[in-house]
Amino acid sequence: MVTFTKPFFPVLLAVILSTCVQAVPWPSSIKHATHRHHHKRDSSYVSYHPPSTFQTFDVGIPVSSPSGLVARQDDMATLRSQCFSFMQSRGVDTDNITWTSGFMSEKTRVAYMKQSFNGIPVSNAVANVVFDGTDQVFAYASSFVNATSIADPKPTFSWRSVLPDLERRLDSALLEEEEATLEYLARDDGSVALAQVIQLRNETLGTWYEVFIDGHSGEVLSINDFVADAAYTVVPITEASFADGIQTLQDPADLQASPFGWHGLGFGDSTITSGNNVIAYIESDPRFASQTSSDLVFDYQYDDNNDPTDAENRNAALVNAFYVANTIHDVAYRYGFDEVNFNFQMDNFDNGGKDDDRVIISVQDSSGVNNANFATPPDGRNGICRMFIWDLTNPRRDGSMQNDILIHEYAHGITNRLTGGGTARCLQTTISGGLGEGWGDALANWFQQKSSTVNDFIMASYVSGSRGGIRSFPYSTSLATNPLTYSDLQSRSQVHEIGEVWASMLHEVYAALVQERGFAEDKLTNPNSTAGNVVFMRLFMTSLSVQPCNPTFVQARAAWFTADQSLFNGANRCILARAFAKRGLGEGADNTFNNDRTVPAGC
Repeated sequence: MVTFTKPFFPVLLAVILSTCVQAVPWPSSIKHATHRHHHKRDSSYVSYHPPSTFQTFDVGIPVSSPSGLVARQDDMATLRSQCFSFMQSRGVDTDNITWTSGFMSEKTRVAYMKQSFNGIPVSNAVANVVFDGTDQVFAYASSFVNATSIADPKPTFSWRSVLPDLERRLDSALLEEEEATLEYLARDDGSVALAQVIQLRNETLGTWYEVFIDGHSGEVLSINDFVADAAYTVVPITEASFADGIQTLQDPADLQASPFGWHGLGFGDSTITSGNNVIAYIESDPRFASQTSSDLVFDYQYDDNNDPTDAENRNAALVNAFYVANTIHDVAYRYGFDEVNFNFQMDNFDNGGKDDDRVIISVQDSSGVNNANFATPPDGRNGICRMFIWDLTNPRRDGSMQNDILIHEYAHGITNRLTGGGTARCLQTTISGGLGEGWGDALANWFQQKSSTVNDFIMASYVSGSRGGIRSFPYSTSLATNPLTYSDLQSRSQVHEIGEVWASMLHEVYAALVQERGFAEDKLTNPNSTAGNVVFMRLFMTSLSVQPCNPTFVQARAAWFTADQSLFNGANRCILARAFAKRGLGEGADNTFNNDRTVPAGC
């Protein structure tokens, strides 16, 4: 398992907290000031967020639990108790605090609260207390207010009377006929208003708003826009590396998979390479890439004439790693790797699975060169990806600018989580570990196929400085170009070598399905297409879930047939059989690694 030095998580959390503001399902619009203007059709709205104080403590402040509770990493009740004890020590009336949630990792615990009056939370008055792994507080942030007046807690105005006009002005509709929630809202004049809070959305236009309606006058008090118009200068996901060119992509987040964008956090909306799915940082500082201009624009220009450690190059690599990992999260989510199926997210939005396990990417990690790795613990613990600098060229090159390596590494997280039900314990044998390496190459291959013409695929040619890449052969349907078959496992004992055989087989499967069923250009967002490339990815994901713990090649192949029977009533049985048999994994293959090219009767 990957571990970090002790100071890492406290500094990491302090940096995140200092660059965040309150996020969904509470206000998320403020960036660097207390007000934000929203211009919608013929109306303008102003939202207000009280200024936050943020204190860090070089020497931790010890906090004891009332009632003698002992701090335990997995004990949320203890965290809550210690949080309230600390707040009392700061002179805060805990009768006017509402517990919101807690975050726990190996060495850091964070408690989140809202101010409240009359038992009603104040939406935009929030606080967080950051503990180390024991009982020491090392950071505290608060936007609590000293109210000059507080509105009556019982509403006298029906929010539904203004709903039609709001839906017209915002070109959005009430979310699933939900009822309004009741919250207080701090105003910039010191008063606290009673608000009826609703959410409006337009899936076609990609809009999502939270609207605060005065409970006594019907006035629109505030609007939060959950959608950020982000832009990233990156290597597009369907390209292999920096050598294929960079583009500035507008709003690439898939709101079905990441409903609040890529920068929404459980306790803030980040303006750095950090969000609900992924955090990308430079190990040595630690350091993140910040937006280059407002509204989440990350426009750094990579120049490989300079060393990867050049300041601009470091930021560009961070942004690319953040973009690629988020894109994989979103695509995999569409194909079934979601919250209930053990994916990586800080907040699972009450959709099942365990929270607090977004992927942490260490860019230009100092622990190695010319490689990368991914640590996959069980569901509920962070996946950790280490990306290295490659020194096979002059100047050196950054592995985070090689998309297929990033995809390969993230694939380890997917395959280890889906195989065995989220335990991350079921790809531990040499053969199953080799299958894992093969799935990584196959996923990278899938992303970079752009049409019904199935191209040969080469791994990591840019960072290695080799046209042939880092594998023994290109992945190809030509046995002359790539002669690998099942029998090659008799002489291959290293997991990457074993993986090349499996990835070669999956390349055959992909090509056969595309040849028979065509290619869908919207593969990244439309898992319901009947095109061959989409069918491939659905079988890929489902086979992982149905295969046994520590599968063999024969069992992994059988899982594809099981997945096809489950998803498509066996419609692709013969296509799969012929493709596997071409590389020696036919119907009669067994664990002796002898080639067998028989196919079922009728195929």
